[in-house]
Amino acid sequence: MSDNKPSRRHFTAALLSAPAALSAQQSPLKARVKIDTERVIGEIDPNLYGNFIEHLGRCIEGGIFEEKSPLSDSNGFRRDVLTAVKDLKVPQLRWPGGNFASNYHWRDGIGPRDSRPARLEMAWGTVESNRFGTHEFLDYAAKAGTEPYLCVNLGTGTWEEAQQWVEYTNSSEDTALTRLRKQNGRTEPWKVKYWGLGNEVDGPWQMGHRSAEDYGKFALEAAKLMKWTDPTIKLVAAGSSHYAPGIDWVGWNRTVLDYLKTHVDYLSLHMYVGNRDNNYYEFLANSVDLDNRTKTAEGTINAALTTMPRDKRIYIAWDEWNVWYRARGNKERGRRILEERYNLEDALVIATMLNSFVNHAHIVKMANMAQLVNVIAPIFTNETGLFLQTIYYPLQLFATHAKGKALDLFVDSPKYDSTKFGPVKYLDVSSALDSQTLTVNVVNRHKDQPMDVDITLTDREFTGAIEVHEVNGPDIKAENDFGKTTVKTVTRSATGSGKTFRYQAAPHSFTLLKTRLT
Repeated sequence: MSDNKPSRRHFTAALLSAPAALSAQQSPLKARVKIDTERVIGEIDPNLYGNFIEHLGRCIEGGIFEEKSPLSDSNGFRRDVLTAVKDLKVPQLRWPGGNFASNYHWRDGIGPRDSRPARLEMAWGTVESNRFGTHEFLDYAAKAGTEPYLCVNLGTGTWEEAQQWVEYTNSSEDTALTRLRKQNGRTEPWKVKYWGLGNEVDGPWQMGHRSAEDYGKFALEAAKLMKWTDPTIKLVAAGSSHYAPGIDWVGWNRTVLDYLKTHVDYLSLHMYVGNRDNNYYEFLANSVDLDNRTKTAEGTINAALTTMPRDKRIYIAWDEWNVWYRARGNKERGRRILEERYNLEDALVIATMLNSFVNHAHIVKMANMAQLVNVIAPIFTNETGLFLQTIYYPLQLFATHAKGKALDLFVDSPKYDSTKFGPVKYLDVSSALDSQTLTVNVVNRHKDQPMDVDITLTDREFTGAIEVHEVNGPDIKAENDFGKTTVKTVTRSATGSGKTFRYQAAPHSFTLLKTRLT
């Protein structure tokens, strides 16, 4: 059968969203997606849909933790925020930073809260009370049902400090540190699995900034002590996040891996994108850059592993990523900073970046949206409640539904010309197969036109109900606010049979389609 013609047995989705109906006077563009369920990219690690909290602005204090609020429980945790976090299905949560981690001494945050020292916080220009520390974070992670990920201080910190934090949280031995943990109310070890070896050490803005060689040597000694304390932990090396012109970020990663490849399990990378020029199509093309950076980092990792045993693996952790530009400058200081308000086009960019992670699931095994509450975040609070920002919804859909094996797709779509990235497909797609359940994640980048998408299975058939979860709004600048939810997930159903399902993707939309196959 010709690739240009769908099977005679197909189904056209009868239910169109409001934006699609409004565009009915325009002829839909046409695209094809071919799916062979045996063409597997790799297993999708649930940690692709993780998040991140830092002692920055109102992320923790005034966000997830607000002791004097009537909305908080006896621990000081905001109950409404905790419900939103649970609904987001956060699989992993990174803490305490971020830039904050590079001067954070974990012993300041243990023991009776009223006895903890207040410290000058130099990363973001506040005074840190230390009332939210190791016990509070790990208790919160347990309540939220999320895997904790701790980032140690390799800025102003020491090897011994990093090792002792692992011992305090993970050891079952009878030592001075485990006795201290028990004295502070925790009898059994938490067994924290994921540990970051510092944060953005390549950046001159960082406390404890080092060259790649100096960081590699320093982090190696910390890694040795930490893994000798608990050989089961997974370590994340600080890769380069300094993508300025003239910066050799590939060279940084190569040097760091030369030192750390025998001890680390992940290479950390960070990426923030924005739309300062108000150029919608350039903004929506940023996931192409993410693809390219991932491929380049994968090549660097593969080169580093050529002298290692065949079973040695190092994966990529995009452990800070998001849209961030409106609330970004060179003078962010104080308690109410980095409070970005998101619109529909931001949510579409988030969906394309999540598609990129899924489409590189063989090498990307961790990703942490920065951050969880208030600070460039999907959840936004005030003293009386919260609202869910536009970017909440695509992340929630992926975390809830896009599981199992990532599939290698054939996508034939009209394109537009991007100044930075060349030809870019209007249709951005990923797909996951979990046993017999298929999800197809579709972003129609076109601002004005719907797109008729023929989704064809080469080796299986659609049968029965298809869930349609669409994130959209009246226009690309639509935002949510307290008491106003303009952009959200709308769920409806369709029925499919045979090898081809035709779906009309509305303009400026993200849609997750989910069905069982035969």
